[in-house]
Amino acid sequence: MAVRRDAKKWITLQDGLDNLTLQDATVPDQPGTDEVLVEIHAVSLNYRDTEVIMGLYNHHKSLTNDTPPLVPCSDMCGVIAAVGPGPHTVPWKVGDRVLSTFNQSHLSGQIKARDMVSGLGKPLDGVLQTYRVFPTTGLVKCPEYLSDEEGACLPIAAVTAWMSINGFREIGRPGGEGETVVLQGTGGVAVAGLQIAKASGAKAIITSSSDAKLEKAKKLGADLTINYRTNPEWQDEVMKFTNGEGADIILETGGAQTLRKSFESIAFGGIIACIGYLSGKEDAPGDRTNVNLLALRRTVTLKGILNGPRDRFEEMCSFYEKHRIHPPVDRVFEFGQAKEALKYLFSGSHFGKVVVRVSPSA
Repeated sequence: MAVRRDAKKWITLQDGLDNLTLQDATVPDQPGTDEVLVEIHAVSLNYRDTEVIMGLYNHHKSLTNDTPPLVPCSDMCGVIAAVGPGPHTVPWKVGDRVLSTFNQSHLSGQIKARDMVSGLGKPLDGVLQTYRVFPTTGLVKCPEYLSDEEGACLPIAAVTAWMSINGFREIGRPGGEGETVVLQGTGGVAVAGLQIAKASGAKAIITSSSDAKLEKAKKLGADLTINYRTNPEWQDEVMKFTNGEGADIILETGGAQTLRKSFESIAFGGIIACIGYLSGKEDAPGDRTNVNLLALRRTVTLKGILNGPRDRFEEMCSFYEKHRIHPPVDRVFEFGQAKEALKYLFSGSHFGKVVVRVSPSA
């Protein structure tokens, strides 16, 4: 396919959302050995992107010492525009529609320290640009039934939710039937978790501070919705709903102010998947969480989730295709509005995912 030469990219110095700049970019004449050039069509945004751009993504030691100009964002859907010389680890061809993987070298199994330096949008240049070269192993096939905007929603949010629910299960044998899953909030990971849980045959409980968002969650099949502003002791509602048993899996996206409540509403032998920290990264003064004691009390597994490997991403895509899951896209911004899109995401007003539509002529 023809490659346009008027490429563009957004650049951050990791010094604030207002300081993002749109610049010209250079497109290589040909990708290198075992690489492909991708024309990017859509980019979905994650809270991580706003932290990187504001210089706040500093809790991974291996990523804290770099402050160069950076192309932000990690999640894209695009089309292969050119294929480099072989041998090819994955035999892509021009015109294939693809999705990016987050940590490009994380292909299977447990993530390792060496994979952390292959993350898109920090430390590697990300995808908020019109073209990008990828290794052939850094992509998966986009499910055909999804739009570009929907496909772009899968790499971080959906894979993180998938690993939270299925990471302890054997690959190729996803489960969840008869279980109860708690989703905190109505951002991308929580909503993806809701959709995966329901398609798996699980019961889903979701929390939010917005009744309007909870109504949207009900339409996606949520079995119980809890407004944590009007009902701050939401863990009690979880226990009532489960007849005192607790939830089998909790997607813990709140952090400091929600972790204790998760321990108080998890089932014996349950899994708390630690994903985010929207309520803070440190306990409030005088409110220390004794994780050791809390984990022992109900023999809980506390698992940190840093996305997932390429093979589990492909497994998830097959599940999405089987159940025809459509990720909810809250709002789509044009490429030139990327700054406004990131600010909208940071405001927390969205339900599901926020997407930037990218075009070569932007």
